Amino acid sequence: MNFSIVKRTLGWLLLFEGIFFLVPLLTAVIYWEEEFFSFLITILLCGGLGGLCLIKKPKNSNIYAKEGFVIVALSWIVLSLFGALPFFFSGAISSYTNALFETVSGFTTTGASILSGNQIESMAKSLLIWRSFTHWVGGMGVLVLIMAFLPLSGGRNMHIMKAESPGPSVGKLVPKVRQTALILYTIYFGLTVAEFILLLCGGMSAFDALNTAFATAGTGGFGIKGDSIASYNNYLQIVITVFMLLFSLNFNSYYLIGKGRLKEAFNAEIRVFLVIVVSAISLITLNLCLADYGYSVGGAIKHASFAVSSIISTTGFATEDFALWPAFSQTILVALIFIGACAGSTGGGMKVSRHMILVKGGMHEVGRLIHPKQVKKITIDKRVVEHEVVRSVNAYLVAFVVVFVLSFLLISIDGKDFTTSFTSVATTLNNVGPGLGGVGPSGNFAIYSDFSKFVFMFDMLAGRLEIFPMLVLFAPSTWRR
Repeated sequence: MNFSIVKRTLGWLLLFEGIFFLVPLLTAVIYWEEEFFSFLITILLCGGLGGLCLIKKPKNSNIYAKEGFVIVALSWIVLSLFGALPFFFSGAISSYTNALFETVSGFTTTGASILSGNQIESMAKSLLIWRSFTHWVGGMGVLVLIMAFLPLSGGRNMHIMKAESPGPSVGKLVPKVRQTALILYTIYFGLTVAEFILLLCGGMSAFDALNTAFATAGTGGFGIKGDSIASYNNYLQIVITVFMLLFSLNFNSYYLIGKGRLKEAFNAEIRVFLVIVVSAISLITLNLCLADYGYSVGGAIKHASFAVSSIISTTGFATEDFALWPAFSQTILVALIFIGACAGSTGGGMKVSRHMILVKGGMHEVGRLIHPKQVKKITIDKRVVEHEVVRSVNAYLVAFVVVFVLSFLLISIDGKDFTTSFTSVATTLNNVGPGLGGVGPSGNFAIYSDFSKFVFMFDMLAGRLEIFPMLVLFAPSTWRR
C-alpha cells in the first residue's frame, strides 16, 4: 500500500472541501447569519489538516487498483466527517451522528434525512445551501472534480475514476483522464445552469432555484420545504421532472451528441431506460385512475411522471405521498428503486446496463442448455460484452445481495415493520432517499437508532461507490504489507 500517495490525495481533498465551504460561507455573509463562524472554523480545520498532509511530497506517486479503491473510500468518509461539522457546530443538528447521517446522505446523493419538515424550513439559509450543495459535489464525484484541475498521480488516476464512477465499465472520452473529467464537469455545470435559469423563469426565487438545481443535478433530492416540491407550480414541477431524467442519462451521450454522433449517443441502455420510464408512468397512471384516488387523468399523469422520474433517477423529490398510493403503484416504484439510472450518470441504483447484462447472460445460459455446442457471445449495441465486465456484474450482484441481507438483519433489531425496514435498506443502498412506511415522503430516518444509522451510512457510501471500494477498505488483506 502506497500510504504516502493516499495521504497526499486526502490532503488535496481537504483543501478542495475548504473551497466548497466558501459557497455557504458567502451565503451566511449575504444573509447575516451567525453560522458564518461554524463554516469559518471548519474551513480553517480543512485547510490546516490538508496543508499538513501536503508538506512532504511522496517519492512514489503511482496509484494502482488497490490504492485507487482505498483513496476513493477514505476520501468519501473524510469528506463526510468534515462536511458534518457546520451542522454540529451551529447546533442546527445537536447530535454529531445525525449530522453525519445528513451529510453522508447529501454527498452520496441519497436524500434520506433525519430532519422533519419544520426543522428544514427553520434552518439557516447557509446550512440549507450547504445541504443541497453536497448533492452537487457528490453527484459527479469529488475526486473526478479534483482530477479535472490537478494531475494527481502521474497519469495513473484512471484507477480512481473507475472506483468512483458509476456503472459496470468506465471509459475515457479523450485519451487523457484529466481532460475526460473536465469535459464531464463542463456538461454537468452546463445542465445545472440551464435548470437554474428555467426555474427562475417559472417564478422560483434565486435561492430556491439554486438549491433545487443543486439537488436535481446530483439526483439527491434534499428539498428546502417541508413538502419537498409539492407547493411549487405545475411548470416548475415539469421542469424538475425533465431534468431528473436528463441527469439520469449517461453523460457520455451528451458529449457524443455534441460531436454529432447521434446513433452512438442513443445507445441500447438509454433506449431501454426510456421504455422503462414510459411503461412505469403508463401503468401507475392507469392504476391511479382505476383506483379512483381523486386524480384527473392529467393530474394522474403529472404525479406518476414525477414519481417515476424521481425514483428511477434516485433523486427522491416528491409532489405526493406515494406511500398512500395503491399497492400496485407502490410495487412498481420499489422495482424502480432497484433498477436505477443509466451508467455514467449522477443517478444511483444498480444501473440499467447491469440489468441488461444480467438478463442477456441468463438468456445466454438458457440457450447453452438447449444447444450445448453453440458458441455465442453476449452483445449490446452489436458490441461484444467482455467476459471481465460480465464477471464484474455477477460479482456486483452477489455483493449487493449480501450487503442488502446483512443490513436488513442488522436494522431489524430496531423492531420496525417489514415494509419500513425493507425499503429503508433498499432506498439507502440504492441512494434514492424516501421509501415506504415510516420512511415514506412524509416520514424520515430519525425513527432509527444510532446503530441503524451507521448501517445506513455504510449502505449509502457502498451504494454510491458501487460497493467494492468500501469492501476493499475493510478487507484485512488490503492493509497487509
